[in-house]
Amino acid sequence: MSIFDNKRLTNETFKLDIERMRRGWYSDKYFENINRMLISLSKDAYFYEGKYHNLPNGISPEKIAVGDIEVEMQWFTRRMGKTTVVGVDKSLEMIRHCTGYFDGDKFIDTSDKLEVWAVHDGTTVKYDGDPTKVQPVIKVRGRYRDFALIETPSLGILTRSSRVATNVYETLVASRGKPVLFFPARFDMHEVQAADGYAYNIAVQRFNLDKESDLGPFVSTDAQGDWWGGAGGGTVAHAAIASFLGDTAEAMMQFANILPARIPRIALVDFNNDSVRDTLRVLDSLFAKYKELIDAGSKDEAEKYKLYGVRLDTSGSLRDVSVQPLGDVALDLGVNPRLVFNVRQAIDNAWESWNLPDRWKEAAREYCRSVKIVVSGGFNPEKIRKFEKLEVPVDIYAVGSYLFNNSDATSTDYTSDVVRVKIHGEWIDMAKVGRKVGENENLERVW
Repeated sequence: MSIFDNKRLTNETFKLDIERMRRGWYSDKYFENINRMLISLSKDAYFYEGKYHNLPNGISPEKIAVGDIEVEMQWFTRRMGKTTVVGVDKSLEMIRHCTGYFDGDKFIDTSDKLEVWAVHDGTTVKYDGDPTKVQPVIKVRGRYRDFALIETPSLGILTRSSRVATNVYETLVASRGKPVLFFPARFDMHEVQAADGYAYNIAVQRFNLDKESDLGPFVSTDAQGDWWGGAGGGTVAHAAIASFLGDTAEAMMQFANILPARIPRIALVDFNNDSVRDTLRVLDSLFAKYKELIDAGSKDEAEKYKLYGVRLDTSGSLRDVSVQPLGDVALDLGVNPRLVFNVRQAIDNAWESWNLPDRWKEAAREYCRSVKIVVSGGFNPEKIRKFEKLEVPVDIYAVGSYLFNNSDATSTDYTSDVVRVKIHGEWIDMAKVGRKVGENENLERVW
């Protein structure tokens, strides 16, 4: 699956649309046109007839069967800095199952004629802007027309998955190792969730390896965990609170009552734009039930009423009731540092207002102080770094659309180049001007 277990995922996981991929359904049309041309030239036994070749001196241009030309192609990214590579395994399965040609309606598989090298998902590569110094993540040698149609879909999965993984990794760095919940599912089509969730999980593992950390992955949908055995989790939605007539505390009481204790109780407390008040109401309600059950000897049932955390998701157009106006949008609106400090202080001190016997006071204090604060709504590495610099008491960041970001700084576009051709049994450099054969010590022979 990755560098973390030295295994590779197979098509049993990906379930590729092999038949249509073999026919070029997912390929840019010009690759299909090139493919048709080369097949036709091969059938016609065409040999190179041009005059302006780039062969080195001493290499004859005669008797070169262009239709059956063998090439060395390399796949690489042009994202500046360090990229966490994901999408290799799926690309390899495209090459494995879709290399070949049709003889009438019968597909002739020629993948075994290729030589293929690749890194593992989770490997990192660096790029400094010099296209002559790229680090390939896949290299293939073989008859070009047999795998020409795979270029488009393989570049697509590498580009998207590596972008998501690298954006996640950089967000984790900004959070200084605090958990980052993967919340972008609603910002793209559902068909991409499995690949995106896999990329997120690889990024978390890469971060753990680099930083000697032990963060766990947290995705919001089951589909996002499909390729690696994860399962979706989450908080209570605003819609659920609306269903309880805006009563956040009652919504959480019924959530706790009905759902198993293994699901974290994270209260969404911004519905009424009074996050401190609704946090305290949730705390009061859940703790009272927790205490009642403990006193009755029902410890397992009591676990259902332990509040894991509260999530602040105040709209960027609103100022929470607890935040005194300063006249600055950045300081007043949305989820801002002052709001988080206000909520943290309210949680930590909530137990002091409860009428408790002495034997319960320390337990109540711990109940409150163990409650975590989750923040969401427009978070990206820049905003997270600001929060961390100010030592805002955030425990978990929930990040959504930024993790799909593809601006100048996060553009992770992959490309592939033919860099060598096989002429009279000898591999000859044949990259376009400005490109050259790249090296990567992490490439290993796949077949």
